[in-house]
Amino acid sequence: MEARMQNPATIIPAAMKPIMELMKAAQSQGLPQELMEMIHLRVSQINGCGYCVDAGLKSLRKLGESDERIGLVSAWRETPYYTDAERAALALAEASTRLADRADAVSDEVWDNAADHFDEKQLASILLMTAVSNLFNRLNAPVRQIAGSW
Repeated sequence: MEARMQNPATIIPAAMKPIMELMKAAQSQGLPQELMEMIHLRVSQINGCGYCVDAGLKSLRKLGESDERIGLVSAWRETPYYTDAERAALALAEASTRLADRADAVSDEVWDNAADHFDEKQLASILLMTAVSNLFNRLNAPVRQIAGSW
């Protein structure tokens, strides 16, 4: 495998700093780093970004997550390894990633469930993490960034 080019944000250096600042801001509201990385991993799985899936898996391993929790993020609805709050965050991240899949992109049920577990700043954090993950996926996937090359 060979990448078509480097990540566009590395080619235009002025882009990388604000992207990283946005990531830092998303992670500043006290949510567990493990949850933020699970969101990144799940969004990246949906978008088929091998580079980001690889990075997310490795980040979760470094944080001490179990193989079950890492390996089954794509099947979080059908497995017992996630808390209700994690499930609510993952559902919100999925709906926010798959905006075109339904007329009501983020249903009241998904939103209300997440709002039952997280305050407004934490919801903002989940949405920002989802958005930044989608941004990275949309930069890496088209250029075929190679998994494990980070």
